[in-house]
Amino acid sequence: MKGTIGLFFGTFNPIHIGHLALAEYFYRYTELDQICFVVTPHNPFKKKSTLLPDRERLHLVHLALEDQEGMTVSAIEFSLPQPNYTAQTLAYLREQHPEAQFSLIMGEDNLRGLHKWKNVESIVELHDIYVYPRHSNEVVVEHPHFDTDPKITVVPAPRMEISATLIRSSFKEGKPLRNLLPKAVFEYIEGSNLFQ
Repeated sequence: MKGTIGLFFGTFNPIHIGHLALAEYFYRYTELDQICFVVTPHNPFKKKSTLLPDRERLHLVHLALEDQEGMTVSAIEFSLPQPNYTAQTLAYLREQHPEAQFSLIMGEDNLRGLHKWKNVESIVELHDIYVYPRHSNEVVVEHPHFDTDPKITVVPAPRMEISATLIRSSFKEGKPLRNLLPKAVFEYIEGSNLFQ
C-alpha cells in the first residue's frame, strides 16, 4: 500500500450500495488516493452471533469491488487477535506499510463514541479522521472530546439509511431487496441461501 489510504472499517454483513456510494464519495471528493474496506471479524460493540461467516463477508466485499475504481479490500483483522481493536490494527498497518498514510472513515455515530475506543489518543494523534453524517443532514458534529481537533474533518457525504438488518430480513422473508445490493452480491446471496 502506498499514498493516502482511507480505511473504511466494518462487518459488512452484507456490503450494500450505501457502503459503495460513501466510499466513492470519499474517493472522489477528498484527498484520499484509495479507499480500503477493512472487513472486521468481530467488532467489540456487536454480537458475533448475528454475523455471516468471516470468509463469506470477505467474499461478498470482493464481489462488490470487482469494478470499483480506487477501492480495495483487506482481511488484515482476520489474522489479528479478536475482538478487533482499531488502534491495534492501525499500529500493525503502520508497521507493515511505512510508506502509506492511513486515515479513518467513520460515521458521526462512531465519532460520538470515539472516546470509548481503546488507545483513542494514539488513533487521533497519528491519523486523520473523515466523518460522514448518519442521522441528519447536518454536517456539523458536536462532540465534547473531539469537536475542535484539526485532524477530524466532517465531510458532507450523502446520507445513507440503508440497513443491513433490513436486507438480511428481506432474504429470510423471501422478499429480497435486489436493488440495495451490487448485482454480483445479490446473485451470490440468493444462490447460496446465506440468510435462510
